[in-house]
Amino acid sequence: MMNEKDLTYLRRCVELAETALEKGDEPYGSILVSAGGTVLFEDHNHVAGGDHTQHPEFAIARWAATNVPLEERSKATVYTSGEHCPMCAAAHGLVGLGRIVYASSSKQTAEWLSAMGATSSSRVRSLAIEEVIKDTVVDGPALELAEQMRELHQRSFKAKQQS
Repeated sequence: MMNEKDLTYLRRCVELAETALEKGDEPYGSILVSAGGTVLFEDHNHVAGGDHTQHPEFAIARWAATNVPLEERSKATVYTSGEHCPMCAAAHGLVGLGRIVYASSSKQTAEWLSAMGATSSSRVRSLAIEEVIKDTVVDGPALELAEQMRELHQRSFKAKQQS
């Protein structure tokens, strides 16, 4: 269950998503927070260059595997603006990270984009995190942030149409 501290971290993820959008990328941002509340790593999407594996959640998993002992990883929380895709969820599970908290779900994002007339060119199925990994606490979406996330996706869609 989400609390105010979770929402504070999620707001930072939304800020990172906006930074990604301002840099011409898709609006996703994520942070890794230790059990003690320290932000260990943060990143945003970097897929605009053509490498569609450059998701912030995947970067967190790679960074954590190298820099955080396994026991600490399992107690850390990944906060993210959007629910993990299957690739990121698998990476999260494989490196043994703990709880996941997200602002908007894959289902919400798909509904928003569909309403805008966007079609997905991805060959990867959209699956809930729990369908990809097990034994992980997952909280989301954060209804308080839904409108902000919808607006960021709308801006991203419009920018893609103009390019």
